[in-house]
Amino acid sequence: MNSSDDIAIGQVVKSRAGRDKGRVFLVLEVIDDQYVLIVDGDLRKLENPKRKKLKHLMVYNTVLNEFKERLESKIEINNAYIRKLLEPFNK
Repeated sequence: MNSSDDIAIGQVVKSRAGRDKGRVFLVLEVIDDQYVLIVDGDLRKLENPKRKKLKHLMVYNTVLNEFKERLESKIEINNAYIRKLLEPFNK
């Protein structure tokens, strides 16, 4: 069902299972076709991203390219920035 083609860095995802169920995250890194690293700047900070199975995530159609571009160009990103990006999705 899910393949790594569907998921991108900066994609907005929502946890469907686990202790973080219902929380919204950003994809920090795609590990392989099953796992991604996710952060939300709050529970899961950049220093300690969560490894999550794709099948446990609901993938939004939204990719925050600004986040991806900042990562790629090595511009510093902090947890407050991530929280700010995710704010509209936590309403």
